[in-house]
Amino acid sequence: MLVILNPSYLSFSRRKQLKLYDMNVVPESLLLDDLFAPYRQMLGADYDGYRNHCLRVFNFCCALAGKNADTDKIAVAAFFHDIGIWSDNTFDYIRPSQLLARRYLEKANRDAWCDEIESMIGEHHKVSPYKPNPSWLVEPFRKADWIDLSGGLLRFHLPDDFVTNVILAFPNAGFHKKLVALTAERFKTHPFNPLPMMKL
Repeated sequence: MLVILNPSYLSFSRRKQLKLYDMNVVPESLLLDDLFAPYRQMLGADYDGYRNHCLRVFNFCCALAGKNADTDKIAVAAFFHDIGIWSDNTFDYIRPSQLLARRYLEKANRDAWCDEIESMIGEHHKVSPYKPNPSWLVEPFRKADWIDLSGGLLRFHLPDDFVTNVILAFPNAGFHKKLVALTAERFKTHPFNPLPMMKL
């Protein structure tokens, strides 16, 4: 179930900041909340930062996918795409994240989604477009994560106001600072492969 943002949801000061035009920001996904619940203690101080990152990516992906948006698939991919950082305490987190997603999908009797969601996770740091399965949500998800990683500098034709509204609705809460710190730590031990998740 999704809840669409409207001005009454926000404080007066935040309503003044946000410009609500053609696209609506989705402030929460109940499925995302359910997925986060058992991981809250593990995420610790990073909970708000990662949750807000996931909600930004969720919003961007839903907007990019348009009528093809399957919000449950997007929520699952959004939650699991970086979770291996914390579950396995590693910056080489793609495979651990995929395995956790697969385990969840199999338990939820959504095995048919496994290949697509594993690809959404595995390709989300790909620099070039993903082409093998154009009907899948992999490419919108890849673009969504790049929009967030770039702080909105990349927009992939999404309206400027919508991207700004999403970023304002879900503050960074130290998430990108955490990624910079992890990159620096990884560089100390793997100077020739500091970003193992990246793909051309």
